[in-house]
Amino acid sequence: MMNQHQLHINEEATRCLLCEDAPCTKACGKGDPARAIRAIRFNNAKNAGKWVAECTDADLERAEQACIHYDQPIRIRELLKAAECEAVTTDKPAPSLAITFCGIPCENPFFLASSAICTNYDMVARALEMGWAGVFYKTICKQDIHEVSPRFDAVKEGTTFAGFRNMEQLSENPYEVDFEILRRLKQNYPTKVIVASIMGEFEEDWISLAKMAEDAGCDAVELNFSCPQMRLAGMGSDVGQDTELVAYYTSYVKHHVNIPVIPKMTPNITNMNRPLLASYFAGADAISAINTIKSVTMSPEAKVSDKWTVSGYSGRAVKPIALRFILEMAQNPIVNRQHNKEDVNIAQSLPASNTRLPKNENIEFSGIGGIETWRDALEFMQLGCRNVQVCTAVMEYGYRIIDDLISGMQTYMQERSIEHLEDIVGEMVPSFVQASELDRDTKIMPAFDHKKCIGCGRCYISCRDGGHQALTFDAESRQPHLIGTKCVGCHLCRLVCPASAIGVAKRIEKRENES
Repeated sequence: MMNQHQLHINEEATRCLLCEDAPCTKACGKGDPARAIRAIRFNNAKNAGKWVAECTDADLERAEQACIHYDQPIRIRELLKAAECEAVTTDKPAPSLAITFCGIPCENPFFLASSAICTNYDMVARALEMGWAGVFYKTICKQDIHEVSPRFDAVKEGTTFAGFRNMEQLSENPYEVDFEILRRLKQNYPTKVIVASIMGEFEEDWISLAKMAEDAGCDAVELNFSCPQMRLAGMGSDVGQDTELVAYYTSYVKHHVNIPVIPKMTPNITNMNRPLLASYFAGADAISAINTIKSVTMSPEAKVSDKWTVSGYSGRAVKPIALRFILEMAQNPIVNRQHNKEDVNIAQSLPASNTRLPKNENIEFSGIGGIETWRDALEFMQLGCRNVQVCTAVMEYGYRIIDDLISGMQTYMQERSIEHLEDIVGEMVPSFVQASELDRDTKIMPAFDHKKCIGCGRCYISCRDGGHQALTFDAESRQPHLIGTKCVGCHLCRLVCPASAIGVAKRIEKRENES
C-alpha cells in the first residue's frame, strides 16, 4: 500500500513541468534536481539521490526559487527530503536487461512503438543513441496518406494525459524512402533491433512490402492489422476483426520472407483468441498487442473543420485493458503447449486454405498500451511479454524516459536478486484464475489509522452512497467508525481516502448469513 508521504511525493513530482534545459538545475549549480524529480515522477525514487548528492540546502533553495511553474514553485527541498533521496551505491554491477525476442538479441526490452514518435531517420537514431533497444517503425504502406489537423486530443488530469486520442494513420513518406531509412538505421546501428511495420490493401501489397523490409535488413516485420482510423475499407482494424484475413495475410507473408512475422492485434474485438490462433497456425512468430481503442472525445479544439470522428485512444487509461488481452493470450492452452490431434483439427478448420502448423514453439508477445514507467513494463512482462513498446509516454515526455525505464528495472532486479530478465517473463500468469475459482468464503476488513486520518469524511460519503453503509461519521471528532456487521470488505473506503489512512486487516471467515 502507498503510504502518506509516498502519496505526497508522487503528487508533487507530478506537478513538475519537466522542463527542457531546466532553470532549477541551472540555478542549483552543483547537481541536477530536475533529473532527480524526473526519477521520482517515473517511479524511480530510489535512484534519484545520485543527482543531488552534492547539493546543499542553499543549492536546492536557489533551484526552488528558479522554478517557472505557472501556479506555484515545486517544493523541491521538501519533495527530495520526503522521497528520502540518497545516493545509492553498490559494489554489484547493474544486472543486464538483455533478452531475446523471436531469437533476436535485444539489449533491453524497451522499444519505440509504431507511431508518430518514429517517422524519420533522425528521430529514431536519437532514440537508439539514448538507450532504446529498437524500434517498430511507423507503419509503411503504398497508399497516399493525407492527415487531418488537428490530429491529437487528450483527456487530462492537471497537466498530464490520462488518455490520448490519435487520428494519425500511417507514414506519409513514400514507401521507398521509408525502407531506405530502415536500411540506414540497421547499417549504422547493427546491434539495435529494427522492425518494419507494414500494411497492405491487397495480398500483393503485404508480400511486396514484407520482402522490401527483409531486403532492407530489418530484423522482423510487424503486420498492422489494427489501425482504428484508416479511411479506406478493408485495411487496419477491419483486418484484425476478420479471422480469415488475419490467417490469410499472415500465412502469405510468412511464406515469402525468412525474418520473423509479428501480427499486431486490434483491441476493438471481444475475444482476441480467434485472431491469435489464426496468426499462430498461419506461422506467426510473435504477437504485438494492443493497438489503440476506438473512441470518441468531444473537445471543441479537436474538431476538424467543425466535425468529429471516431479514432484511437491510448495512454495510461488503456493499460488495464491491454493487460487483460495479453493475459488471455498468455493463458491460451494451444499456443503454449505441444500440438495434439485437437490442435491439428483447429488449424485445419481455419478459413485460409494455406494455413499450417508452425514448429512446436510457444508464440511470443510484445506488449503495448499505457506504459510510462518501468513498473508498467514489468506488469506486461510478468504476464508473458518479452518486450514492450512505448508511444504515448514518449509523445508527452520525450525519449528521455528510457533512463528511468532502465535504471528502475535494474533496481527491481537487484532487490529480488534476479540475474536474468527472462526469469520474470510470465511469472504472474499462474496467479490468475477464472472468477468462478476465487475465494468467496472469506473477506478482508479495512483497518483505520486515526492518527493519519484528516477528518475529511470521504470514506463515509463513498460507503454511504456507493458502498454498504458500513461507516458512521462523528461530526464533532471528525472521525469515521466502522460498523463491522455491515462491512463486506469491498475496500471502496480505502481507495477514496486521500490521506492513505485506511489499510487492510487480516483475512477472516465470513459469517454464515454473509455467504
